[in-house]
Formats: sequence, structure tokens, C-alpha cells
Amino acid sequence: MDHITDVPIGVMAPQRFESVLDEAAYERFSSLFEHARKLFEGRVIWNVNSTASGGGVAEMLRSLLTYARGAGVDARWVVIDGNQDFFRVTKRIHNNLHGATGDGGFLGEPERAMYEGALAGNAEELIPLIRPEDIVILHDPQTAGLTEGLKATGATIIWRCHVGLDTPNDLARRAWSFLRPYIRTADAYVFSRKAFAWEDLDDSKIYIIAPSIDAFSPKNQEMETTTVASILDATHLVEDGSHEHPVFIREDGSPGRVDRATQMFDGGPPAPSSVPIVTQVSRWDRLKDPIGVIEGFVRRVAPHSDAHLIVAGPAVAAVSDDPEGADVLREAFEAWQGLPDDMKSRVHLACLPMDDGQENAAIVNALQRRADVIVQKSLAEGFGLTVAEGMWKARPLVASRIGGIQDQIVDGVTGLLVDDPEDLDEYGDAVLKLLQDKAAAQRMGEEAQRRVREEFLGPRSLIQYAGLIEKLIT
Repeated sequence: MDHITDVPIGVMAPQRFESVLDEAAYERFSSLFEHARKLFEGRVIWNVNSTASGGGVAEMLRSLLTYARGAGVDARWVVIDGNQDFFRVTKRIHNNLHGATGDGGFLGEPERAMYEGALAGNAEELIPLIRPEDIVILHDPQTAGLTEGLKATGATIIWRCHVGLDTPNDLARRAWSFLRPYIRTADAYVFSRKAFAWEDLDDSKIYIIAPSIDAFSPKNQEMETTTVASILDATHLVEDGSHEHPVFIREDGSPGRVDRATQMFDGGPPAPSSVPIVTQVSRWDRLKDPIGVIEGFVRRVAPHSDAHLIVAGPAVAAVSDDPEGADVLREAFEAWQGLPDDMKSRVHLACLPMDDGQENAAIVNALQRRADVIVQKSLAEGFGLTVAEGMWKARPLVASRIGGIQDQIVDGVTGLLVDDPEDLDEYGDAVLKLLQDKAAAQRMGEEAQRRVREEFLGPRSLIQYAGLIEKLIT
């Protein structure tokens, strides 16, 4: 096929969650297995998005579908194709849904024609595969234009929006106006939080399902301290001189090893192993504010501590649906170049290798576990899976009080929330507070892990999706 691509999905027994859930929670989850197998017998649950790697949506799909297949459900994943113009417009829509201008371009009839034209070939290839008894979950703006064509097959169509804004502005409403004609025929709309649900949608079709993480993936699996050190040393992120093996467990249970070096854009040596580390891991996106992360650290944290900052993101060429990544990385590098000489050696810009997605995940895992404080100083955020990932590792977090972040962090209990994402002093002072008060940092980290265990692991998402689909098809 020239347009859509099948993404290989593994099979993993959902019974493994018995080791991380409490007895009552696991009993609720395990009761779903046989019921789901019978309910979905003969049906395919299709998931459609725009990339198989890079970003939280792809990570969630890879995890949730693996466990669904392990429960006997025929879950499949296809990725659509798009040209540079298509992804430039969908990135504009993405930014607008967050209330941001993005590249400042229009969303008019020329953009609509280009958007529909790019999706036409994808629809032609996908429609013949869909049967009336199937369920199709379309993810985010890139796939919205497929709704009507797929609905004509008789299948049940769910449109899942992973981004949004607590208080919509004119830019968000502009994006809604662009997308709304495409999704009206969907059987259900799923948002990450109630505040994200659009005005003028049929309220009876709106459902709320928060994202989740996989406790056993290479990004979140348990790691010994020596393994953390060896992985970071092997990939040249933190200089440790470790002689241990930089190994991890792959999704299928086979052994993996970190072999690829991280590309450091600051030009200096890795962070030394003896210093505290503050880190933000995210895509190279202006809404993640990497420049603000750097400036706040240099202004408020560095003068009063010996900490180093690592701002890490994926190798930009590997994220096909985000054309702005290279520009944002360049802007962050220019900000680093403008730092005083004594600060340059304490700020590190890292492009993590993406040749092997599971190796990349293991590097992120090690970096988050090594961090003394994890930050997510986003200017806008749909949910922020990196927050849940850091919390699961019992690390204290400093993050913006926006979007789904505020659903995860209980201020002062599981981390610290920054009320104004653009207030660099507030952000820096919160980081410094956790670096200086190690007892409070440890307490918050432990509470954070407990909260993720109860609210943000995969079983909760699978239960909610199964309940929604059962309601729609019966």
C-alpha cells in the first residue's frame, strides 16, 4: 500500500498487572478478559493515527493494543501517510487547539482542500479493510477527515482528541470550526478531560478517558541503580565510568542493550555523575518551552546549587508528523550559545537516538530515574505523559498548572505546580526548593508513584475503552 502502514503489535498477557495493582483493582481488571474476548469476537478494533514513533499517542497505542491482543481481542494499528504541506497544516491545527498561534498561518479553504486531498489516498486504502461490525478509533486532527468515509462502511467510529485547552480562545475555536464538519458523524468523541470537550458537540457522544502509561514497558520498567548508571554512561548522557552492562528488557521479554550514543548539541562533555540533575524530556516543541526551562534554571537554580540541567528530546528527523522540531531544537541551541561561559557546561541539550524505539525508551527511563527533579514546564499540554512517567519512578516533579498535568500532580503532595507557566522565577524557585529539601522531595516522589498506581496505569484505560465500545455496539 502506498499510503497506510500496518504497525506490528506484540502480544502481552494482561495478567502481569497482578504484580503492580492492589487486589481489588486487579480483580476488576481480570474480570474484563473473558468478557472482552466474547464481546469482540469476529470484530476488529482499528486504531488510526499519523506516526508509529515519537510522542505519547504512539506509546500508548503500542502498550494498550499489546495487552488487548493478549486478552484475545483483534486490535490493529495503522498509520496514515501525509506530505509536508499536510503535516504543516495539522501542526497548525494542533497548536491552535492548544490556543497557540503556531506558524501563524491560515485555516481556510486552500488548507481544507489540501487536508482533504492528502487524506483521500489513505481513505481509499483503508475503507476496503473495514467491515460493518468493526470499531475504528481515529486519533487527533490528522485523522478527523477520515470519519465520514469510514462511517459509510457501517463500522462504529470513535474520534479521540488527545489535546485541548481548559479555557478556549479564538484560535482554539478556529481549529474546532475547521475540524467539526469532519467528525460530526462519529459515534463518540473521547477527550482527556471534560474541560477539553468542544462547544456545539452532541454532549451525549462525549466521553472522558485520561491517558495512561505501561508499568512494564522499557520506558517504565524497574531498573537497578547500577543499570541506570551504565545506560547513561553508554549513551554519553551522564559520565559515570560504569563497568556494568547497559541492558534492559524488551517488550517481548527478550534482552536489550543500549548501544547508540545520544547526540549532544551543547558541544560539551556529559554531566558528571556526582551532581544533582534536573531534567525535562519532551518533543522539540515550542509549547514545551525548552528555552524557558533553560533560562529559569540559569536564573534561579544554578546560582544556588551545583545541579546540571538536561533538556532531552527525540532525534528530530525521526518524528515525521512534527515539521517544527528542527526549528525548535535550533532555537534552544541558540539560547544555549547565549549563556554565560560558566553556565554552558551545566546545561545539556540532548537528542536521544530513535533508531530503536525500545532502546530510546530505556534511555528515557534511566534519565528520569537518575534525575533529582523532573520538570515539565509546558505552556500548553493535553495530558503530559512524561509527568506520569516521572511520578511512576517516584521522582519529585515541578510542572505547569495546565491541562491534564493538574489532574496528575496534587500540589505539595505529589509534586509542585507552577501557576504561571511563563513565570521563570516561580518555576526556578520550585525546582530549587525540591533540590534543597530532600526529605520533602522523597515524600512527594513516593506519593506520586502511589497516585499513578491507582489512577494512570493501562488497566484503567482498557476498562474504560471496553465499556465505551460495549455501550456503542450493543
